[in-house]
Amino acid sequence: MNQFVLNLLDATHEQRIAGVTSFIGEDASGCFGILPHHARFMTTLVFGLARFRIISGDWQYLALPGAVVYFNNNELTLSTRHFLMDTDFERISLLLEQQLIAEEENLRVTRESLHRMEQAIFKRLRTLKRKTI
Repeated sequence: MNQFVLNLLDATHEQRIAGVTSFIGEDASGCFGILPHHARFMTTLVFGLARFRIISGDWQYLALPGAVVYFNNNELTLSTRHFLMDTDFERISLLLEQQLIAEEENLRVTRESLHRMEQAIFKRLRTLKRKTI
């Protein structure tokens, strides 16, 4: 059976998985699939779930906050900040939902912090302007 190698790279570790028979992911244009001996290909995945099938026929699910995908010479490489992998769709969906909620909260906190810094800068500029008048 035709197969390829999947390389998963994140900020803390890497994993090499041989015997992959197909990969399904989603980029900005929609869902796509990769089979062995696919032409050279590069894209970026959106936040969400991707999946791949290994030679035994089992699907493995990947929860990703986005990734760069590169397929060349029958090797698929995914580079991301972090990934979660599981064979149970329900479990990984729950983990992905929790990760999304945490990232949204971090983004909200960052926006609030930036807003406070912006207000402090404007206040300081007004104070400096008054001193020069």
